[in-house]
This record gives sequence, structure tokens and C-alpha cells, in this order.
Amino acid sequence: MNPLLDFSGLPRFDQIQPSHVDEAITVLIDQCHQTLEQVIQHNHEPSWENFVWPLEKVNEELSRAWGQVSHLNSVVNTPELRDAYNRNLPIVTEYWAKLAQNLALYEGFKQLRSGKGFDSLSTVRQKIIHNELRDFRLGGAELSDKDKQLFLQLENDLAEAAAKFEQNLLDTMNEYTYQVTDHAMLSGLPKDVIKTAQDLAASKDKEGYLLTLHAPSYIPVMQYAQSRELREALYYAYATRASELGKPQWDNTHLISSILKWRADQAQLLGFKHYAELSLESKMAKSAEEVMTFLRQLASKAKPYAQQDWQDLVVFAQEQCAIDELMPWDVAYVSEKLRVARYDFSDLEVKNYFPEDKVLEGLFRVIHTLYGLTVVADNAPVWHKDVKFYSLLNQHQQRVGQFYIDLYARPGKRGGAWMDEAITRRRRGHDFAIPVAYLTCNFSAPVGDKPATFTHDEVITLFHEFGHGLHHLLTEVDDLSVSGIHGVEWDAVELPSQFMENFCWEWHVLRDMTRHVDTGESLPQELFQRMTQAKNFQSGMQTVRQIEFALFDMQIHCGLLADQTPLNVLSQIREEVAVVQPPHWHRFPNSFSHIFAGGYAAGYYSYKWAEVLSADAYSLFEENGGLNTAIGHRFREEILSRGGSRPALDSFVAFRGREPTIDALLRHNGMV
Repeated sequence: MNPLLDFSGLPRFDQIQPSHVDEAITVLIDQCHQTLEQVIQHNHEPSWENFVWPLEKVNEELSRAWGQVSHLNSVVNTPELRDAYNRNLPIVTEYWAKLAQNLALYEGFKQLRSGKGFDSLSTVRQKIIHNELRDFRLGGAELSDKDKQLFLQLENDLAEAAAKFEQNLLDTMNEYTYQVTDHAMLSGLPKDVIKTAQDLAASKDKEGYLLTLHAPSYIPVMQYAQSRELREALYYAYATRASELGKPQWDNTHLISSILKWRADQAQLLGFKHYAELSLESKMAKSAEEVMTFLRQLASKAKPYAQQDWQDLVVFAQEQCAIDELMPWDVAYVSEKLRVARYDFSDLEVKNYFPEDKVLEGLFRVIHTLYGLTVVADNAPVWHKDVKFYSLLNQHQQRVGQFYIDLYARPGKRGGAWMDEAITRRRRGHDFAIPVAYLTCNFSAPVGDKPATFTHDEVITLFHEFGHGLHHLLTEVDDLSVSGIHGVEWDAVELPSQFMENFCWEWHVLRDMTRHVDTGESLPQELFQRMTQAKNFQSGMQTVRQIEFALFDMQIHCGLLADQTPLNVLSQIREEVAVVQPPHWHRFPNSFSHIFAGGYAAGYYSYKWAEVLSADAYSLFEENGGLNTAIGHRFREEILSRGGSRPALDSFVAFRGREPTIDALLRHNGMV
């Protein structure tokens, strides 16, 4: 049997091959069309049982199968898998786009909304019907036949462009290496980074060492390499990824222009002023003006702190590092030197206290304390030998959810960190599915006989992604469309993830999740205190950088003027809010996959928007001594368990007892 067509249990990653994709998608699309025809026959008297459930079942199976293909394409990309993915992407995209335009389905949901049985439905199902009616309108169901075809073509073009954008970026990253034959040029780099570079060179029959643009190589070079020449070389390669300054076949410049035009065309077809207005139709924020006002107000608070951060860095570079003109490729290096001088510790020192096993143990202990849940190692087919699989059990030892963790960077795996769903909780009669999640990072793998060790920032990243995972895994909603993260407003999705980051700054949490890789000692409290003192080191610069990205995203999706390019817009925004000005050849938009290949278009602001929510939510823990079981259960009940079954603001108010304020965010960032 084709493993992509087996929905009896967990994905069969040990058996899935690229050759399975075509058959599976063909079979599933055919089943979807057959079910659609049957469902429409009941359009005269639609009910949840004869109208919603049958289509939900086949659509879920298509989503699960395609989700497995998409996941593999992201974590073990091969030419054969990429070809299968690209070949089937237009087919899957067209199906979903046509489904969103199907007038018979639209009328069926309208009848459900206006029918006698609507008031007897649960509030969850009423919310689903409301969402469906909105999504039909946004999907073009009310367009003319001619405009529907144009909208469908735009959907397909956008899907293919997003895939190509990500693939160009991955190919650029995978292809680049920087060879070093003089060991002295590596002065300052951690031993494990040097050893990995040496092993990579040997594997390719090259002399010396090979450095790459992947995070475990690039970040240490920028932060620790004493060679300014080396830092500049890698910075240039990283800053010009997937641009006209590299290989033409991997240049994303034309894709950016096309994506922006096609999104604007879609918005216009639907009667919106611009794509930002369309995007915000299903978010908490009500308008682009509201978002940009929020961002600029935050920038006005943060920029004075950012300017002071920059001035401190310039002075320190001149006085202590013999760098008269601080350049962007010096910033991470000088920042690390300044932090060591000011707070008497380095990231390398701290990293030695965070071996992988203790970090996971500590993370799982936090989950147990907050929610009374136990994480146990489990078995499942996986896509790579380094992947681990776990089950989440309640106090009765019943399985609540399951998750995969894929921690290490490697060729063929896209960069960054993310959570995605493998299976979503849902119940149909006696048929019940528990949720399963993918948690993916790009940390350094173990070197030699030592375990993998993580920086404190990487520990925070892991907690962040696990927060997304818990949002998916701890839902108690049985209806698929608003279960887990489904149906949650995009600008609230980051609330549970950013909320989890806060526990990485609690002493009684960190103390028990550390063990020095050489001495076996726990993190000294005195070192933790220095880390805490340094928590807001350059928080001003970091904040305005995020605001720069968010304003850029929002403004380009409000429409470009005739004489504007995305780079022009970015330059203007940097003049307004930034304190670090990159070189003219910097091509940041060409690698901004969040908005050009992910789900954050006209939505990148949600990181800061949700940070207001998360900081305010965590402040309730602060008011009650930190990690608190009773408040943890309340957070689970009012936010994590609810999924998208009610507006995110209602869930927040139910937890916090009031609407959110920005005070806690400013305090957490030292801006008061």
C-alpha cells in the first residue's frame, strides 16, 4: 500500500518515497471530488453530519498526506522529492482554491447559518460556520466566473513562486562554502565549530576547513572570529543570498516583484484597497494604519535605547577593539566582546552548561509543573536518524498528544526553527485522533564523543517552538476547523510560543536543566545573575530591528508607488527607525522567507503584537512567584485548550481578567 494513503496511525516516514507522491495525490484529489459531489446533493437540507463531516474527512486526509510531503521537502530535501513536490503543488493548490470558490458549498454553509438548527449548534460549530462564510468570500466565491479563473491562476502562481523562493534560498545556502587553509584565520572560533569545518572539508576532499552559511557555522564566525576579513566575507555571502549578486538561477528579485503584484491583484479582485487590508480581514488588528501606529509608537519608545546601544558599541569598538569605523560584520563580534567586558561572561561559557539531554529534561519538567503532563520517549518511523519521538501523558497515563523533535542543522534542511502539525485533534462520533506535532530547529549537532550543547538563545528558541507545539497538542476542541492552532488569528499565534520563552529566565528552571559538559556542575547562581543583568543587553537595537522588518512588510503590502522598489521602501524605513545601516549591497528582502514563502505576509508585525500579549500573560505568573501550577492550569484552560473556537482577545481576557496593556513588554525589555 502507498504509505501516504495509510491514515490508520502515525506517518510511515521509513517507507515514503518520492515515487509515492503522484499516486497518493491523484487518489486523494479524486476522493475529494467524489465526496464533494455527494455533499452537494444534500445542499437542499445540509446538516453537520451529511454536509460538514464527509468533506472534512477527505480534506483532512489530503492535508495530512500533503503535509507529510511538504515536511519531508523541508527537512530532507532531495532533487527527486523536490520534483515530486513541485509537480503536485499546482494540483493541490488548485483544489483548495476551487473549493474556496464553490458556490454550492458556500450556499450550503449559508443555509446552515440561516437554518433552524443553527441556534442549537455549539458555539464552537457556530464559530466554524462564521469562519467558513468569511473564507468563502476571501477565496473569491462571490466573483464572476471570469474573475474566479483569474483568482485561481493567481493562487497557483503565488504557491509556485513561494516554493521557488524557498528553494532558491536553500540552494544558495547549501552551495556556499568558504575554504580556510590557514588555521590562524580561525582564531577565536569554538573548538567544535573548527572541528566541524575540518570534517566537512575532509568529506569533500578539500584541504583545511570549510565554513558555511548554516547557523551552526555562520553565527559563531560572526560572533567570535577575530579575522575581520573572514567575518566580512561570510557576511557578504549571507547578506546577498538568493540575489542578483549571486547565481542568476537562484535570484529571488523577480519573484519578490511578482509575488507583490499578484497579491495586490488578488486584493483588488476582492474589493480591498491593498493586500494588507485583505490579510488583516482575519486577524486581530483591524487596519494597516492601526498596525503601523502600534509599531511606530513602540519604535518611539525603543529608538532612544537603540541609539544608546549603538553609541556604546561604537565607543567600545574604538577603544577596546581598534576598530575606528564599526561595520555591520563587526556588530556581533564587538557586541560579544562588550557583553563579556560588561557582564563578565560569554555565550560560549554558558553554552557548556546546556547539554541536550538536560535541556530537554528541564523543558519537560516545566511542562509537568505547569500542566501536570509527563513526556516519555516513544517509538515511531522517522525521516532521519537524529529525530526523536515522544508522547505526552496526563496524570492517568493516557496519551494526550505526540511530537517529533528534529534539532540539528544539516544539508537539505531549510534554515530556521518551526512547529508544524502532523495530525490535528478531532472527533467524529467514536472516531478520535490525538494531535501530533513536528518541532524543528537548526542547532549544532554533537561533535566527537560530546553531546550537543546549546546557547541560551537556542534554549529560548526550543522553548518558543515548544510553546507552539503545546498550542497544537493541548487543544480540547474536537472540531477540526478550530482545533489547536486552526482558526486562531495569525497575530495571536505567537502568544503561547513567546509566553514559554519567559521560563528560560527563571532560576529554579535553569538550575535544574544544566550540567557542565566537562565538570558536570550545574549553572552557578552567580553566573545566572550576570546573565539576568545582561538580559536586556541591546534590547533597544533588537526591538527596532524587528520593527524595521514589520514596517517593511506592512508598507510593501499596502502598495508600491510607481518609483518605488522594495529596497527603496526598506531604505526609507531604516532611516526612520534603524540605528544599524547595512551596506548598499545588502539584499535582505531576497531571504525574507517569512513573508515571501511563509504565512506572515502583512502579518510579520504579529511577533511584536503577540509579544504584548505574552508579556502581559506572563506578568500574572510574576505576580505569583513565577512557575505556578494553578496559573498554568488556568493558562491551559483559557488559551491553549480553546484553539480557534473563540476570538483570541476573549481567551486572553478570560485568562488575565482584563484587556492587554503594553506595560509588561516595556518592563521586560528594560524600557521603563
